[in-house]
Amino acid sequence: MFAQVTNGRETWRPRATVPRHRHDRAYAALVLCGGYEECGSRGRFRVGPGDVLLHGAFDAHLDRFDNRETMILDLKLPRRVPFALGSIADVDAAVRLAEKDAKAAGAYVCDRIVEKNAPPRDWRDALADVLLSEPNARLDAWAQEHRLSAETLSRGFGHTFGVTPATFRAEARAHRAYALIAGTAMPLCAIAADAGFADQPHMTRAVKALTGQAPQFWRRSNPFKTAA
Repeated sequence: MFAQVTNGRETWRPRATVPRHRHDRAYAALVLCGGYEECGSRGRFRVGPGDVLLHGAFDAHLDRFDNRETMILDLKLPRRVPFALGSIADVDAAVRLAEKDAKAAGAYVCDRIVEKNAPPRDWRDALADVLLSEPNARLDAWAQEHRLSAETLSRGFGHTFGVTPATFRAEARAHRAYALIAGTAMPLCAIAADAGFADQPHMTRAVKALTGQAPQFWRRSNPFKTAA
C-alpha cells in the first residue's frame, strides 16, 4: 500500500518519471545534484542542489526529473517539519554524517534547514494552495472566478498533480484530520467539523483510506490520551 522509505542515496536518469505514490512516514529528500519537479500533497516544487523536500507521513507525490542525472539523499526524519521546501547551507556535512549515522543526519537536517519560498507559477499552484487552506473550497466557484471551464480545471490540474482537484481536496481534508487526531486534544467530532467533513463517520472513512487505520488507532497513540 505504501512505498518504503530507506535512508541513503538514489540516482535517477535524465527525464525519468516516478508515478504518484505515498509513504507512511516522514522523510527528507536532499538534492545532491541535478534537479526535478515534485507535485504532491503539499503543492508543486522545482528543486536543485542543496534543496530539501520535506514529506509528512502519508503524503503522496509524483516526480519528473529534468535532463540531468539526479542524485538524492533520502533521510528519515525524527520529527515533522512544518513546511514543505527548504535548503541547508552545508550539504557535504549532511552527506558525511549520513555515511556514519543516518539517524543523526536526519536530525542534522531538521536542526539546520531554512524554509524556502516557492511562489505559484500558474493557476494549478494557486488552486492547490486554496485547496490546502480551505477544506470546503468550491471548485465551480473557483473555476468561474478564474475563467476556466470545469473540464479545463479537472484535466489541467490532474495532468500536473496526478489527481483531480476534487481528490486533492478530499486528501487535504483527510491529512488535516489526521494531524489533529494524532497531535491535539480536540474531540473527534470537532475535528471532523474543522477539517470540513459532513460528519464524524465521513471523517473516519477518509482517515482510514489515507492511513490504513481508523481515527481511534491514532487517538490511542496521541500523547494527550483524550477520549473520542
